[in-house]
Amino acid sequence: MDSSASSAASVAARSFLRRVLDAVLFSSVWLAGAAAAQTAASFRRWPAADGGVNGRVVALVFAATLLVYNLDAVLPFKHRQPAAGSGRKAWQQRHRQLLAGLAGAAALAAGYLFLADGWWRYLPALLPLTLLALVYSWPLVRWQGQRRALREVPLLKGFLIAGVWSAITVGLPALAQHRPLAEVLGLLAQRFCLVLALTIVFDIRDLSRDRAAGTQTFPVVLGVAGARAVALAFLAGAMLLGFERGVPPLGLGLTGLAAAAVILLAEERRSDYFYALLADGVLLVPAVLYLVGK
Repeated sequence: MDSSASSAASVAARSFLRRVLDAVLFSSVWLAGAAAAQTAASFRRWPAADGGVNGRVVALVFAATLLVYNLDAVLPFKHRQPAAGSGRKAWQQRHRQLLAGLAGAAALAAGYLFLADGWWRYLPALLPLTLLALVYSWPLVRWQGQRRALREVPLLKGFLIAGVWSAITVGLPALAQHRPLAEVLGLLAQRFCLVLALTIVFDIRDLSRDRAAGTQTFPVVLGVAGARAVALAFLAGAMLLGFERGVPPLGLGLTGLAAAAVILLAEERRSDYFYALLADGVLLVPAVLYLVGK
């Protein structure tokens, strides 16, 4: 009886942990944490007079990332699509109200920080990024008789994600510290190349879906092997830029190895945990190593 009760308790504990993991990964909390960590690391690369990290900017990036990704997840047309064996998509369809609530809470938090901290002064620079992030998946532009989103422009999908991600996690700390553009270009380019390499990994995951929708991504155009080669080329670019900037070799090497492993192992059939936990987790590696090292 005791053994049976212990076994039942163990199963219940594993089930609870699995539900928590699903919620953290599939609600984009994990990804928003990666964006926040990279933003904090950017502050540490250009220490201000007090040498600290601006926690309010880090919180703004976390909230804005959570808002954008959960808005994307609750788009009506996405919930009319079949889950097609995707645990992530099925979870998001079951928890649409939760994701909408998270997006609403994130919008309130981001809006408060944006207004209270005076970011409206940079609206001309930030508005294009905000619009790009919001219309990435929204089919607002009519083209060839159909409404299409920016992500449907051939090969543009990954460049948009990498550009917005880099501009936010590098650009906001630079603006907050009034750094000149020339001082941040190296880190901006390095992060762009790393994020773009990992974005191609997610295009491999979405190969059949993108092919059916007619979205021309690197895997659709070049095949999986060709897409891997392109991703490795951008990763090599990120490593070279990091080397030129004097990034510590250990951290640079660990980041490169982790990213290369994810790129080489990426297959459409891989589990949602491979992509949500490991592929997204690579974004945390350089930031955490840098913060810990300091």
